[in-house]
Amino acid sequence: MKIVTVEEMRAIEREAAKIGLPSEILMENAGLAVARQTRKWLGSVLGRHFLVLVGPGNNGGDGLVVARHLQDWGAHVTVYLPSRRAESDVNLQLCRQREIEFLEGAATLDSVLDSTEVIIDAFFGTGSSRPLDGAFKDALLKVRGARARNRNLKVVALDLPSGLNADTGAVDDACLAADLTVTLGCPKHGLYLFPGAGIIGQLVIADIGIPPDLAKHITTEVITKEKVRAILPRRPPDANKGTFGRVLVCGGSINYIGAVYLACEAALRVGAGLVTLATPKSLQPVLAAKLTEATHAPLPESEPGVIAEDAVEALRPFLDNADVLLLGCGLGQSGAALAFVKSLLRGTLRVPALVLDADALNLLAKIPQWWQRLPAHAILTPHPGEMSRLTGLPVAEVQSQRLRIARESAMSWRQTVALKGAFTAIASPDGRVTINPAANPGLASGGTGDVLAGAIAGLVAQGLSPRDAAVSGVFLHSQAGELARLKAGMVAGDLLPLLPAAIRSIKEAGSD
Repeated sequence: MKIVTVEEMRAIEREAAKIGLPSEILMENAGLAVARQTRKWLGSVLGRHFLVLVGPGNNGGDGLVVARHLQDWGAHVTVYLPSRRAESDVNLQLCRQREIEFLEGAATLDSVLDSTEVIIDAFFGTGSSRPLDGAFKDALLKVRGARARNRNLKVVALDLPSGLNADTGAVDDACLAADLTVTLGCPKHGLYLFPGAGIIGQLVIADIGIPPDLAKHITTEVITKEKVRAILPRRPPDANKGTFGRVLVCGGSINYIGAVYLACEAALRVGAGLVTLATPKSLQPVLAAKLTEATHAPLPESEPGVIAEDAVEALRPFLDNADVLLLGCGLGQSGAALAFVKSLLRGTLRVPALVLDADALNLLAKIPQWWQRLPAHAILTPHPGEMSRLTGLPVAEVQSQRLRIARESAMSWRQTVALKGAFTAIASPDGRVTINPAANPGLASGGTGDVLAGAIAGLVAQGLSPRDAAVSGVFLHSQAGELARLKAGMVAGDLLPLLPAAIRSIKEAGSD
């Protein structure tokens, strides 16, 4: 499913007009889709009181279509029209024929707000980038006041809440938070960027009849369950553990013992055939007691619980047998750890794939031109702070320009980048970006990133490409988070037994 900018959506609509889908048809389809989704969401519209806020452009035209259909289905509809529309407007005429009540110009909303049950916000869609002002701003503020008095007053946003920037996610001070947003044709970038993502309520993407081929050139998309189902590794009945690959996890330090446990266990839970843990030798007995299914490679230490630079030589025989190396979970940022990473990357790192997480990223940021030392087919999984250190950009800029920075970084470094956080963005060296459609605050806790890194490594070991492994790993991780969401005090370890459940639910949905 493609995610578009304002200009990309306009270009798609222009192409649709060329093949016989002019704006009038798309408007009818859009209004009907929003009306249907509203009815589905509410259960029934019969006898309910609606106020439709109609703007001056196509979004307002969509709103008039919504008003007409709701009226036809037995709702009581009032339309607020603060700016004049031409009387020749067909949708305006159709509403007048139904004797829908109109409040126009400077008319006050006070007379209807107290009896209104549902607001349809159709003031502005993707075309609005100016600050809200005048009668439009006044109306939205009045509705906000009415909601403060009546918590049962619902708001449905048509395409996106008026005042939400469709490209950046920025929100006007007068923007009205929605309970349901029905976006049209393709979802817009701003719906997956904060603060806008925080005010859209439930998001529904409505088909308005635009052929999918018109968006095939778009390089940003959202992960879907169908996409993940198609790329998850197959499990043939005649398989053995070698069939599902070998993961080598290198990390851990005296202060961060649990990180590598979570990573190894996650790799096993997503189906890796064999996982080997390489960690400072004094930590190995503790971890071996928890990781009974893994094999172990104790490494030399510079001091108790801290990896030594010459541990690279002890690691090399294990690298020769690994399908993927996961480096960094709990490794620490000591001088010895930095020397170890430099030594590891100084020679030829003979491993088919590499996943870099946590302290491996922080240590890389201390190495000039670090991206030139990486082998091909690496996956970097930074959170915004780590991305800030890798790029030299402020965290605030990383967060406000997540899609652009992830894309440009992946292309510059020639590696796959999974920029973690709400709506994790996975960027490929070819410029494609895939967004995870989930924002779960329960995942904002220590250790969940280690689980994600382990899951991605386990999927790489089973033969997935870096991009497919990152996309499916991020999605499975978030699905496990959703399964754990209702659990009070959720911690990273709760995700581990839920990873197989997430895989099972995705595969079983495809067999229905």
